[in-house]
Amino acid sequence: MLCFLKLGGSLITNKSQVHTPRLDLIQRIAGEISEARQLQPDLQIILGHGSGSFGHVPAQIYGTRDGVTNQRQWKGFVEVWKEARALNLIIVDDLLKNNLPVISFPPSSMVLTENKKIIQWAIEPMIHALSNGLIPIIYGDVVFDQKIGGTILSTEDLFAYLTPLLKPQHIFIAGIEVGVWSDFPNRKKLVKEITRKNYTNLFGKVKGSLSIDVTGGMKEKVRLMMKLCEKNSALDVMIFSGEEPGAIKDTLLGKRKGTLIQTD
Repeated sequence: MLCFLKLGGSLITNKSQVHTPRLDLIQRIAGEISEARQLQPDLQIILGHGSGSFGHVPAQIYGTRDGVTNQRQWKGFVEVWKEARALNLIIVDDLLKNNLPVISFPPSSMVLTENKKIIQWAIEPMIHALSNGLIPIIYGDVVFDQKIGGTILSTEDLFAYLTPLLKPQHIFIAGIEVGVWSDFPNRKKLVKEITRKNYTNLFGKVKGSLSIDVTGGMKEKVRLMMKLCEKNSALDVMIFSGEEPGAIKDTLLGKRKGTLIQTD
């Protein structure tokens, strides 16, 4: 079984403090992924993660998501790249310490876009990694763009491109929220399921993010994931909190809690 798992930037970093990883939580999550793989040896994972208080801060300062055309913006492009890479190295290190065979595939060195849409990505090395029992890691990163110089792709953008090619059964998005709220930030009305029937009515009620998030926050996640499910009817998406001990392990093993997105 192949699944995509995203560790949100709000989960693995303190988004209210610049360049602040949540080291204890990252270590715990690494242990949970390792336990899940031991209990379900046929589990294949492509792991993604956000940039949180690392990449989003310079991305907002320099407006990198919207294009890179002058020397100041290219300086910002490099700054975002450096921050995203720094967080990725922390994640990789903790996963390796838990005997997980991870290997990183930085989008900045592999992906080309045109007006923020991926037009080139040689995914064959990633497929070889999966077929040999490795866990590919991708993450929100800067990429070069043929029209606007450069931009930023979120992990959800990357998952959206890979889904029709690799056909995962599940996409799991772990953040700090227990799911999607229809009354955020009051957090009293949790949406347990989003389908084509209730999506239009709910979408206007879903908010973005309280912290810096240049890629659109929860609202953009829901939009992208619903679109993916509509194009891939066998796919389902679970948005849940990774804060609770055991939640990521349980989710990987089929015990679901959060907001389920599917077509029907």
